[in-house]
Amino acid sequence: MRAHPAGPLHGDGLPHTTLPPAPDTTAMARIDAQIWPATARRDPQGRLVVGGQPVTDLVARHGTPVLLLDEADFRARAAAFQAAYTDPDVPGLVSYAGKAFLSGTTVRWLAEAGLGLDVCTGGELGLAMAAGFPPERITLHGNNKSDAELRAALAAGVGRFVIDSLDEVDRLADLAASAGAVAHVLVRVTTGVEAHTHEFIATAHEDQKFGLSLTSGAAREAVLAVAARPSLALLGIHSHIGSQIFSTAGFEVAAHRVVQFIAELAGAEGLTMAELSLGGGMGIAYLPGDDPVAPVAMADALRVIVAGECQRRGLPVPRIGVEPGRAIVGPSMVTVYEVGTVKPVEYRTGAWRTYVSVDGGMSDNIRTALYDAEYTVVLANRVSSAPAMLTRIVGKHCESGDVVVRDAWLPSDVGRGDLLAVAATGAYCRAMASNYNMIARPPVVSVRAGNDQVVLRRETQADLLALDPALAGAGPTADHQGGVVGAGLP
Repeated sequence: MRAHPAGPLHGDGLPHTTLPPAPDTTAMARIDAQIWPATARRDPQGRLVVGGQPVTDLVARHGTPVLLLDEADFRARAAAFQAAYTDPDVPGLVSYAGKAFLSGTTVRWLAEAGLGLDVCTGGELGLAMAAGFPPERITLHGNNKSDAELRAALAAGVGRFVIDSLDEVDRLADLAASAGAVAHVLVRVTTGVEAHTHEFIATAHEDQKFGLSLTSGAAREAVLAVAARPSLALLGIHSHIGSQIFSTAGFEVAAHRVVQFIAELAGAEGLTMAELSLGGGMGIAYLPGDDPVAPVAMADALRVIVAGECQRRGLPVPRIGVEPGRAIVGPSMVTVYEVGTVKPVEYRTGAWRTYVSVDGGMSDNIRTALYDAEYTVVLANRVSSAPAMLTRIVGKHCESGDVVVRDAWLPSDVGRGDLLAVAATGAYCRAMASNYNMIARPPVVSVRAGNDQVVLRRETQADLLALDPALAGAGPTADHQGGVVGAGLP
């Protein structure tokens, strides 16, 4: 068998990896500025502080698990991207990838920063519209947009539609004509470029669900079909090569192939492209040693790449689009858990690891189980002089693969009631959260200059029971999840 019948991580847990030597106590307490939000630090009592407040105080008010969003950090990253792509010679368009994390509060911050917004479902579009985001700055993605979603986007006046299939060309054209509208369109292509990333999030190879192939002729067929429909206006080409990318090399190869495609269309069909979106995928630091490219350096590199390719072919330089999501919200958020069970395990003769269970897990961070994602974790309510202990941070779910941090060094005196903080959890953690084992999803709380505000409230068991008609009116009168009872709980 290629996999255990209960899932690839069920039988053996996650594979053991070679670990660096155990750190000293100073290293275990360190808050690396490359990984943590801009305001994160230790106070004189050794407590982790985010947004001007000790996490112990925030937990006392909001409970655990809790995701803390550093507002100043988020806004600064959004502004940095906007500034990096503001260039009079090669203009850019920065659109935040909403799939990373969306809320009414963050959508309003993005609007104030002047960014665009990418959505890929009717639900994300509905949230953006409810938050008052300018519809002309919204781009609708998705490989399987329903007619209802297309109608809603047309009615809202969405600025861009990213076409992902030949079928979608005709459906969007007919719906736009019926509405008396003209839909502005980018055609998503697959370039055959695969970024150095996990195979589940590398999206530019041919054998996958997104986009239209340059090599098979499907992309050319789609572009010509768009150009032939009066209710569609062809803006340009969209390409996305993967996620968590630390180099411009993949973008260079993708741009070369896309610009060659644009040149062929210009020569054979007389078509011009005003925009070229190179997608998102810019990486962030999860661990010491990770070295992401700064927004301004990435922008400068992409401008040089695209301008050079266009000049070689005698083409006007299109507007460059990028879609950062993780690179804005990822480092801005921290998840704080309370420690429960602590269990030493001899995983091979003479080798011990301590399993530290927390009051969340794969329901609030599925990325470790899905992608073998790695994170930095620290003891957050205090510092310790105890020697380092090899730990595995695990959740409370009924799954062997319920792992938050696979291998981490923590002080050997960590115990029940301590707080652990996991860095860089802003992207795809709360956004992909579930109610597995009937656990309510945690809140997101923004923090800034000593103030805090609930961005998404904690779900309650009453919320979950309300979805079940058989249990109408049978909501609990107390929290049954366990852990600290936080704001919004019954």
